[in-house]
Amino acid sequence: MKFEEYLSSLRNKTVAVIGIGVSNRPLIELLLSRGVAVTACDKKDRATLGAPAEELVGKGCRLRLGPDYLKDLTEDVIFRTPGMRPDLPELNAAVERGSTLTSEMEVFFEVCPCPILAVTGSDGKTTTTTIIAELLRAAGKTVHLGGNIGHPLLSETGGMKAEDIAVLELSSFQLMTMTRSPHIAVVTNLAPNHLDVHKDYAEYISAKENIFTHQFASDIAVFNADNEVTRSFVGRQRGALRTFSRRETVERGAYLAPDDAGEGQAIWMSNENGRRQVLPLAEIKLPGIHNVENYMAAIAAVDRLVPDKIIRDFAKNFGGVEHRIELVRELDGVRYYNDSIASSPSRTIAGLNAFPEKVILIAGGKDKGISYGSLGPVVNEHVKLLILCGATAGVIRASVEQAENYGGLEIADAEDYHQAVSLARSRAKEGDVIILSPASTSFDRFANFMERGRVFKEIVNSLK
Repeated sequence: MKFEEYLSSLRNKTVAVIGIGVSNRPLIELLLSRGVAVTACDKKDRATLGAPAEELVGKGCRLRLGPDYLKDLTEDVIFRTPGMRPDLPELNAAVERGSTLTSEMEVFFEVCPCPILAVTGSDGKTTTTTIIAELLRAAGKTVHLGGNIGHPLLSETGGMKAEDIAVLELSSFQLMTMTRSPHIAVVTNLAPNHLDVHKDYAEYISAKENIFTHQFASDIAVFNADNEVTRSFVGRQRGALRTFSRRETVERGAYLAPDDAGEGQAIWMSNENGRRQVLPLAEIKLPGIHNVENYMAAIAAVDRLVPDKIIRDFAKNFGGVEHRIELVRELDGVRYYNDSIASSPSRTIAGLNAFPEKVILIAGGKDKGISYGSLGPVVNEHVKLLILCGATAGVIRASVEQAENYGGLEIADAEDYHQAVSLARSRAKEGDVIILSPASTSFDRFANFMERGRVFKEIVNSLK
């Protein structure tokens, strides 16, 4: 269905949009501008929502607010916000009464006029998505970046052209109810995550699989051959298969091998036309072997779409995405890094492995129901001082002290980031690295990982 056709189909219907956050406001305003009867639902009250709610009311939007915001939904179409389970009793009851449950992303897949390239995974998806989008732009493509990164794209669909390309980062929450898949699907890796929302790990994996299970024979799937779960996807894809691996040579996809000069390693690409060197690792500005994997995933995805020279030129200059091992500043010979995106143990492990030296680590946040057992041994190996702050301080401490390689690593507790940064600075010596990499979500103290990272950066940048 075309974009305008979809909007026209809603004009004689009632629509409920759940959540009046930043991601849903463009959708609400779009529907209101086309004469659709919209009710915006949010558990916050009107005073807490403030000006955004008043602006929507001024444009003709009805509000359903407070604890009962999901009670007795009767609208013809209900847009579920990302992060909300689709099987809540209130939503099930609405569907039984005849409502259609959908989401901004599901509708975008239905009406998008250009090819879609989408990335999901437990770790690395934002950096991989960003690299892919920037490489395509450098190659002359008009790119629309959105999904779990950037901003909602549905309201911009009317201005998209068939020759453009949409590049999306997709979360498990967005994928849970998807019945369409992108033309090019990339899965970076999978590990237990978001088990505070998903029923179990199996449901989390099942949601991620929707990125490729609805593809056609003409589509492309890119899987990590080094990850046990994503490797199990091989053979289940409907279209062409590309894999990437640091450990082995792959038949179709990206892999590591000695570079042409014999002085190090490079990322090579293999397809039906043969094998070629694409990117020497020495030319990648981003630190960490996990970022090598991100480049391999991106190179496999854009093969034949982006010339190799553009890839090399980009890699030499790309310093990374905010909140992802982001260098904040260097003071008194000490480097401060913001890795606030690290909301799980696997992300923090990747961050620690990015540095050859032992670091001072600030960690802790909200527990999301996953095991921290894998974190302890890595912290003991890569950390010289561990500073804990947040609700998960106890479980992180236990994982470190109960690990077989625990040798008395010093662990300190801090009330907040001001105290944590002050303690880290007082103990750091010239040449040291101090990194915020929480291994937990931000919701114990912050609205999201971005706010958490910005607060950390403000504290670090205020140091004299």
